[in-house]
Amino acid sequence: MLTLTPYGLYCEAGDFFVDPWQPVDRAVITHAHADHMRPGSRSYLGSVRSRHLMRARLGEEAAIESVGYGEVVTMNGVRVSLHPAGHVLGSAQVRVEHKGEVWVVTGDWKAAPDPTCEPFELVPCDTFITESTFGLPLYQWPNPADVCAEINAWWRTNQAAGKASVVFAYSLGKAQRVLMGVDASIGPIYCHGAPSKLNEAYRASGIDLPKTTYVGAIEKKKSEWAGALIVAPTSAAGSPWMRRFGVHETGFASGWMRIRGARRRRSVDRGFVLSDHADWPNLTRVIEATGAKTILPTHGYTAAVARWCRERGLNAEALETRFAGEAEEPSGPA
Repeated sequence: MLTLTPYGLYCEAGDFFVDPWQPVDRAVITHAHADHMRPGSRSYLGSVRSRHLMRARLGEEAAIESVGYGEVVTMNGVRVSLHPAGHVLGSAQVRVEHKGEVWVVTGDWKAAPDPTCEPFELVPCDTFITESTFGLPLYQWPNPADVCAEINAWWRTNQAAGKASVVFAYSLGKAQRVLMGVDASIGPIYCHGAPSKLNEAYRASGIDLPKTTYVGAIEKKKSEWAGALIVAPTSAAGSPWMRRFGVHETGFASGWMRIRGARRRRSVDRGFVLSDHADWPNLTRVIEATGAKTILPTHGYTAAVARWCRERGLNAEALETRFAGEAEEPSGPA
């Protein structure tokens, strides 16, 4: 039903693409990360909950159609619906049904609780195309509330020592998740320009983020940043932009912090294991729960996931797409 082409995943019967990586006539979008939503297509279909993010990313001229979760759109006899993926605000799995057969494309997804987006919905299907960014048994996530408590404790310790706290987090999704998880009563919160723009899209979508201030909108002496929390994309690490904060510590919120030595390679003081992707226990649980007989893992540890599926009698083959998984996007204005 879906085939891989130079433009991306294509449904010939419905004449549409899912998350194409080149401009096409009709694109069905799982979520607003740059590796899944490229500019230049003639029309886009996404979830109602993602419309502010899609508009912020694609511009005012883009032709965007928004549908509610579970709402069916028929394209040349193919029934298409979007279902919560739990990845970031408005993220969706794409359910495609034709002649009694059902395929699901997850895009990126997670099952962990997250107050900034809708929880993941299990969608039964015959063929399941799933991300496998963290598709190895060593990737098992701690309770997100415990991780946010770690960030709060680190921030308080730095504040007591007269330091600023700079936490690096991907601008769309992770930054807002960090903001919702920290204790805003500890001190002022500032944001780099990249997450600041997207924070407004979250607020316009009804997500009650704590008050934040755009770093570039104010002038401070280096000593005046002490005690503050600054949220920035990873692209800011080691850049001249960081010099303004004077004495500070750095942290990085990412699933990659689960690997021993990742913090050292990133040259950060602290690592916080917080991911917007499924860990191994949830990935394997959901694969089995869908009832799908064919599993097509993409981006990440595809070979390991496919092997695990075949050992359980499922048809499985890696699908080589251009999606990047948990990778930073261009940072935009500082």
